Amino acid sequence: MSPLARDAGVARGLRTIEWLKAELLAAVGDLFRGMLRGADDLVLDSLAHIVLVAYLLARRLGYSYTRLDLKVADQVRRHLDAGHEVERWYGDLSALSRHFRDSRREARVGLAEQEGSSL
Repeated sequence: MSPLARDAGVARGLRTIEWLKAELLAAVGDLFRGMLRGADDLVLDSLAHIVLVAYLLARRLGYSYTRLDLKVADQVRRHLDAGHEVERWYGDLSALSRHFRDSRREARVGLAEQEGSSL
């Protein structure tokens, strides 16, 4: 690869990261507007966009999706262990931990079913 092509690739990568950062900020703004208006669709779309952009940004920064998943799970455990207020008041971290566990179980079952049907 020529130095010019390499430089162009680096510049494109940096522009992509900056664009994703702007997308993240815009999605947070959309979330706040949706909450202010009581617009459920906008709130959910914005939250989904924030999660999506976080995954894309992690990858552009050199982190795997799996590593991000593991870091999120680790933070859930740490906040549970620390007795985070949201857990004490609502049990949200326990619910999220169960959601992750059940999602992994469903993914394994689905994978096993796919493998079984291909035999």
